[in-house]
Amino acid sequence: MFYLEGIVLFPEATLPLRVIQPRFKAAVQRAMRQEEAPYTIGVIHVRALNEGLRFALVGTTAEIRQYRCLEDGSMNVVTRGQQRFRLHQCWTDEDGAPCAQVQIIQEATPLHIPKDAFGSLASVPSFQSGKVPRSKPSNADHRKMEIESEVDEMANELSDSTAEDGPLVGRLQRQPFDMDEDVHPGPRDDEFSGSDEDIVSGLWWRQRRPQRRNSRQSPGHSQWPPGYSLSRSISETRHNDNRDGGDSPLLERKQSSNDGGWGGAGKAWAADESKWIYRAQRSAWPHWVYRMFDAYNLARRAADMCRQMVELHIMDDLVNKPELLSFYIASKMPVPDSTRQELLEIDGVAYRLQREIQLLESIDRIRCKNCSTVIARRSDMLVMSTDGPISAYVNPHGFVHETLTLYKTKGLALRGRAETEHSWFPGYAWTIANCSVCDSHMGWLFTAVKQRLLPKSFWGVRRSQLAENSH
Repeated sequence: MFYLEGIVLFPEATLPLRVIQPRFKAAVQRAMRQEEAPYTIGVIHVRALNEGLRFALVGTTAEIRQYRCLEDGSMNVVTRGQQRFRLHQCWTDEDGAPCAQVQIIQEATPLHIPKDAFGSLASVPSFQSGKVPRSKPSNADHRKMEIESEVDEMANELSDSTAEDGPLVGRLQRQPFDMDEDVHPGPRDDEFSGSDEDIVSGLWWRQRRPQRRNSRQSPGHSQWPPGYSLSRSISETRHNDNRDGGDSPLLERKQSSNDGGWGGAGKAWAADESKWIYRAQRSAWPHWVYRMFDAYNLARRAADMCRQMVELHIMDDLVNKPELLSFYIASKMPVPDSTRQELLEIDGVAYRLQREIQLLESIDRIRCKNCSTVIARRSDMLVMSTDGPISAYVNPHGFVHETLTLYKTKGLALRGRAETEHSWFPGYAWTIANCSVCDSHMGWLFTAVKQRLLPKSFWGVRRSQLAENSH
């Protein structure tokens, strides 16, 4: 087992090691020849205190992917995180190798909004109603014919009132109606598949009452402008009965930046939320309760927020794998060791994603851990590795540095001259960079030594030197 200070390894994350100490070399050699879990070591985070080392409770197994012995007797090892484990006890073996008894943590299946929550039960008559849901019809074809008849009837009414509004779909999107008067949208047919019962449960019902509006208003006196969207008319009708054109509270929340100040990510989440708000509730719990623990919805939101910081193409592949996405985001956030260990110890994908969303909303300014001097903003993050904006690198002395790459920084002072030897980025020279206030070692400035390299320069900041409060 490897116990490392300043490193919290997550599943699927890459960890390079330069093994110099005899006890860790013995641990690698034992892992290479063991029959149970071959080529596997355990990695756990430790903190150096006055009374000694304090071990974390949860670590990660790592599979040895590359292994090479060097002339000086050290080893270059590249590992990749596999599974979380819970530490029970540890000891030192006869050959000096650190060993431990661990229990592998079995990850729970990510939760999704159940299909029958808004599909297999009959809908209630009104969104605000507390009445008992009506019984589920038994004949799918009969219900389909009724709905098609209602659609045809509505189309005929609309064609009489608005001849120049364009296609039927466009006219339907511009018709005003009250939530308790005309139409109660529910799940679409194409969102559910299976037997006839599934098709029946996927249908959406309409409840119609005598209309209070004049459907033959002239275009000049219409209170609904051309192109008015259905979702906006519902929101304004629900929250502003006088229809004076003022924005409703719901619209203000969608259009504001108080969703963590994340722009497009907040708008996308609000749009997804509106899709569920106006569906018929067919379960004991409203949609927002399910969405709080729907790992796939949370994964989409977290991925959108990460894209606001830096574009990562791997997000497109991981958004449908919430468990892997939660570990990936946790390993790429510029947060201190204590927060990373907290994320590693969280059981449950939904809970981990919820915590990550909270952290992503709070990340704005990147500060020095010792003096809280602002050195960069989240928009300054740069991807210089296939692993993302934060990657682990090991120096010739065996120290592993998880490094955050940035376009630009402020408040850092260079020390010494540029060196090209042992550079982690081929074609770049490195110069030590310290905090200009507290003089602590923050990272390095990398400058291109070849003319065609881009960018010409960038910064690498040690993640372990970043403050926990990033507001």
